[in-house]
Amino acid sequence: MLSGNARRLCWHGVFLFLLGLLNGALVPYFTNPRMGLSAHLAAVQSGMALLIFGFLWPHLRLRARERATLLLVLVSTYAIWVALALAAVFGTSRATPIAGAGFEGGAVQEGIVTILLYAGSVGLIAGVVLMLAGLGRSAASDRS
Repeated sequence: MLSGNARRLCWHGVFLFLLGLLNGALVPYFTNPRMGLSAHLAAVQSGMALLIFGFLWPHLRLRARERATLLLVLVSTYAIWVALALAAVFGTSRATPIAGAGFEGGAVQEGIVTILLYAGSVGLIAGVVLMLAGLGRSAASDRS
């Protein structure tokens, strides 16, 4: 039975998965439908990742880093999805030159998408590194 942060991660995983499905239904209506598809895929995949993190959570030894790790993975997955969804709505391309090819948003719009996407990416990498370290500590303590 999952409880606490593990359950919270699973809930957000299912919720983000749902947002991704709804996002997928709206793909043809975005300014940049190709970017809308990217946002859809990011939300579905991030939702699944959060579910996996939730099931993995009880096996981590994070000590004082538990709250930071939780916030990093939760906030970052949503930030990445929001950035891509906004890029699809605004038609921005600076931070996503492949899916955004042929589109260009205003300077403020490009800035918002870039900040959200980069912050989310760095945050998610940091959260996953902390989880990996927590797994390493768990494996080391299991051998003792």
